[in-house]
Amino acid sequence: MKIAFRTDASLQIGTGHVMRCLTLADVLRESGAQSTFVCRPNPGHLLDLIQQRGHTAKTLEPADDAFSALADPSHAKWLGTDWARDAAQTHHVLGDQVVNWLVVDHYALDRRWEQTMRPYARRIMAIDDLADRSHDCDLMLDQNLGRQAKDYAGLLNRHSLTLIGPEYALLRPEFAQWREHSLQRRTQPQLKNLLITMGGVDQTNATGQVLDALSHCELPADLHITVVMGPTAPWLAQVQTQAATMPCPTQVQAGVSNMAQLMAESDLCIGAAGGSAWERCALGLPTLVLILAANQRIGAMALQSHAAAWVAADAHQLIGQMTILFNKETQKTALQKMSQAAANLVTGSGASQVVEKLLKPHV
Repeated sequence: MKIAFRTDASLQIGTGHVMRCLTLADVLRESGAQSTFVCRPNPGHLLDLIQQRGHTAKTLEPADDAFSALADPSHAKWLGTDWARDAAQTHHVLGDQVVNWLVVDHYALDRRWEQTMRPYARRIMAIDDLADRSHDCDLMLDQNLGRQAKDYAGLLNRHSLTLIGPEYALLRPEFAQWREHSLQRRTQPQLKNLLITMGGVDQTNATGQVLDALSHCELPADLHITVVMGPTAPWLAQVQTQAATMPCPTQVQAGVSNMAQLMAESDLCIGAAGGSAWERCALGLPTLVLILAANQRIGAMALQSHAAAWVAADAHQLIGQMTILFNKETQKTALQKMSQAAANLVTGSGASQVVEKLLKPHV
């Protein structure tokens, strides 16, 4: 089975789209499928990582710096060119061979691009989080909490199958493997290991803002902080310098390969909204979510409404929340409630469920 992915990473887009597609490609490979990624070489791209994971990476032409998107969809500028040119370039690098599935995970692409690529794919899968544009796809995946199939009414073909909700979250198998260990150690909550992870890029240096806020808190003497950043994060060096001045031991790690273990062994996370939220839920990791972009707000508030996380609008709001969690009288109940609610949302088997659909002869 031949699978093609059209997705991008960049300092503006972030790494989440490519990372969840990589997870899907890894699980598909276990069933004998071969995956090819088509990506634009933006600053902060992940083409090297795709190849390191054993998949084929095809490079499109660099983005046109003069490109100005005036039309829909709302994220059209992220493409770096117009949709028709992108489709032509994608066809060129893939060649005339028809793939079994074309998976598109890009906020800048919609029905027009998908219809243009129809002759080169037996079936098309779209991965989306926004429900803000029409699609010509056979399968739609939206893994967000609070999303409903009716949100795509009028945006999909009548025959399109929808997979909606965090039970389909595309998580690497390691999260399911660490789940039991992680949940077991939370039966007696404590707060000694704090994890900070604000996404693979963190273009606005939210990590630095969080560390600054924490430095104004009365931190427990036995607290240890682990900061995880992407290898291409533009503020990495500054955060490493800042970490050395923190009042408690603070370690900065970049480009980690054991995120599930780090989460499982952490007692609390300060993290961004987005795809990593489902990783934390699978492990029952209590989280203070910091909203970094407007399109993260709905998902973050949905987590809070399910008691699976606390939400802060900015780093300074974290100070009041951390004060509650560092208080021994309120700590245990607060951590347990978040952990149990989060674990009930995601089991970690989403990728396997999606692959099962992809491998069926008919969708």
